[in-house]
Amino acid sequence: MLFPRFRHGLTLLPLALLGGCDMVVMDPSGDIAAQQADLIIVSTLLMLIVIVPVIFLTFFFAWRYRKNNKTATYDPEWDHSTKLELVIWGVPLLIIIALGLVTWISTHKLDPYRPLDRIDADQPLAMDHEPLTVEVVSLDWKWLFIYPEQGVASVNELVTPVDVPIRFHITSSFTMNSFYIPALAGQIYAMGGMQTTLNAVINEPGVYDGFSANYSGAGFSDMRFKYHGVSDDKFQAWVDEVKQQGSTLDRSEYLELAKPSSAEPVSYYSTVAPDLYHAILNRCVVEEKMCMDQMITPDHPN
Repeated sequence: MLFPRFRHGLTLLPLALLGGCDMVVMDPSGDIAAQQADLIIVSTLLMLIVIVPVIFLTFFFAWRYRKNNKTATYDPEWDHSTKLELVIWGVPLLIIIALGLVTWISTHKLDPYRPLDRIDADQPLAMDHEPLTVEVVSLDWKWLFIYPEQGVASVNELVTPVDVPIRFHITSSFTMNSFYIPALAGQIYAMGGMQTTLNAVINEPGVYDGFSANYSGAGFSDMRFKYHGVSDDKFQAWVDEVKQQGSTLDRSEYLELAKPSSAEPVSYYSTVAPDLYHAILNRCVVEEKMCMDQMITPDHPN
């Protein structure tokens, strides 16, 4: 009696392990992440068209042509079947073509640099819409979010309104990181002296996890933040609160903030130096340093 119970327990073990998994990637709250989840499902189903029959036939042939089955047809001279060759080569070829087509379309449609053309499947966007801009800087080991239009900034807390397109401009103070909010969109790298862009939208209010998906040293495990999707009114109230409570983020304050630290608490800045993000991106926060985008200009004839 012990062995059947043990075997039954092993059968249920994978389900118990999966019960602790966070399935946010397959059930996200942002339109871009939802389209990416659909792409995963479509690709998986297409591949299962081959995988499932192969697994089934493996067991079927092992059972059908077992040693003690005397009724199975034995034909040692058989070497070719046109119909079987068509199935063996034709089906995988069609699946590869289908996967290639799906990948080609999705790669361009879900390009993180591509401006959004819809809020969700039922809400198109006007061509002249203006997204909310957020400048993201990865530090050792924390995240700085600058809102240039609102003139505020926050550390380890991101807040944006629901159903409003967001354009993230992303860079790093030094170490390469990866900006990732699974509920919102796929990950995108943050690199020193370079800028990446992510266009996305959150469709459901809530609090979501954000983190670095690229190992960057001792404080990597604490390099996390909370992303709040809120209504327009609550977003404006948050901006007003930051303006009342925060301090000033200028170059000298940024240089202090950029020093390595882990498990950094949430903090706010009510005003931000207007050229700070440009200086971070071009590696010239220290006043006497020449900016990267100016290094090619001194000898220019014009």
